[in-house]
Amino acid sequence: MNFKNIPKHIAIIMDGNGRWAKKRNLHRIQGHVEGIKSLKAVVKAIIEYKIKYLTVYAFSSENWSRPPEEVDSLMSLLSEYIRIELPYLIKNEIRLNFIGNIDKIPENSKKSLLEAVNKTKNFERLRLTLALSYGSKEEILNAASKIAEDFKKNKIDIEEGAGISGELFSSYLYTAGMPEPDFLIRTSGEKRLSNFMLYQIAYTEIYFTGTLWPDFRRKNLNAALKNYEKRIRRFGKTEV
Repeated sequence: MNFKNIPKHIAIIMDGNGRWAKKRNLHRIQGHVEGIKSLKAVVKAIIEYKIKYLTVYAFSSENWSRPPEEVDSLMSLLSEYIRIELPYLIKNEIRLNFIGNIDKIPENSKKSLLEAVNKTKNFERLRLTLALSYGSKEEILNAASKIAEDFKKNKIDIEEGAGISGELFSSYLYTAGMPEPDFLIRTSGEKRLSNFMLYQIAYTEIYFTGTLWPDFRRKNLNAALKNYEKRIRRFGKTEV
């Protein structure tokens, strides 16, 4: 499918797995399993459309408060997804990346993730970033703390009266080196950002859809991208 205007970086809040399962009287984990199929379909389409960056909200810092059995299942699914999909990532030259505090992630899952990141680090066809144990407020606070610490150690020079530049601050975020998202998609009908990339999406175009994530496939992505085509990104300026 041809689009006149395509985003360079898409971010997705993959929401609705639990509700999808509940509607079908299934265990919540079945919703997450089906959600992986949606991610595979979206990644395949995005490669074909030559979009360079995809960031997906896979597990928030708040998700640790979910029932332990669900968290354990999600961590197992993470390891399984990486194990099964790594050959596909390598074959299609997809660079796997992550943002978030992965110190909380179980060692087996963390090991699988880091190994996959290392094996795909030289690929540039698509950078697939998983937001894991991620919270934007925590990310921003960590960045501010690290800047203060590096300033005290004379590792960075901040000109008196000039303050901290946006470029410097961005370099301390988890997303350092990545362009800010052009387009954010949230599924399931909820209309909130849920502590996701709050600094990075200041001028991002946002698209909400009532489709639950496990039902989200190429046709739904196409509908979102057709909507993006109509957007005029002004970045605070007057339209010419």
